[in-house]
Amino acid sequence: MTITKNIIVSGSHKKPILTDVYYNNNHKQKPVVIFCHGYKGFKDWGAWDLMAKAFAQNNFFFIKFNFSHNGGTIEQPIDFPDLEAFGNNNYTKELDDLSSVINWIHSEPRFKENINLDKVTLIGHSRAGGIVTIKAEEDSRVTKVISLAGVCDFGKRTATIGDLEDWKKQGVKYVLNGRTKQQMPHFYQFYEDYKNNEERLNIKRAVSNLQTPYLIIHGNQDTSVLIDEAKNLHEWQPQSKFIVIDGANHVFGASHPWTKEELPAQLNEAIKTILAFLIQS
Repeated sequence: MTITKNIIVSGSHKKPILTDVYYNNNHKQKPVVIFCHGYKGFKDWGAWDLMAKAFAQNNFFFIKFNFSHNGGTIEQPIDFPDLEAFGNNNYTKELDDLSSVINWIHSEPRFKENINLDKVTLIGHSRAGGIVTIKAEEDSRVTKVISLAGVCDFGKRTATIGDLEDWKKQGVKYVLNGRTKQQMPHFYQFYEDYKNNEERLNIKRAVSNLQTPYLIIHGNQDTSVLIDEAKNLHEWQPQSKFIVIDGANHVFGASHPWTKEELPAQLNEAIKTILAFLIQS
């Protein structure tokens, strides 16, 4: 297996997009899978490396990356040394970053023998479940899309970060990161960007208009994104496939750091479900 980590991909914003690839270097063209981390997430979180290896072992070309403004840096891609960048992140930046990664893999010559660009799947965890669905609806290069414990509505999350008048006055609101104990800033631009792009960022609209095979996976013990959100997604796109992982929480039994050599059982079940979907559909 070939693993290349921390490739610097240029995007449409000033900050780089740090990217990993996992694949079997057998010079045979393989379907491409692009994984997007969620809110307060990063590409090296928990068991995501083991997940990447599982896809590569099943002859997929797997890509995962840090959104340019997720709070990580080139020197420290894990956790959040750059809170200024985190505070300046927003949904449209993440959509731009994902476009940049898709553009990059389409134009990167060193992987040409190992990728099949007629088969490009997006997987989004949590908040990125919405990002990948919107991107799949608007980019015909995407052939399949998967929501992994994904959200169904950006609007309610944007509005509940804080009192809008106070947020506008102060210019920033903070959310505690329970693991790192950092106060994570959200500058008011986050709300302004959402309002300026509200129609594009409507997940219900994107899901309803999807023309690609769509898999929704959710745990019934998820307390961060309730399973009702997955049910909404499935209702809006009845042609989708909806799978419930019994007993799974928001991260399917994983945690950070993940020091075991095996995948958590529920994440492994989710991966097997995804592999079956990709092979069969």
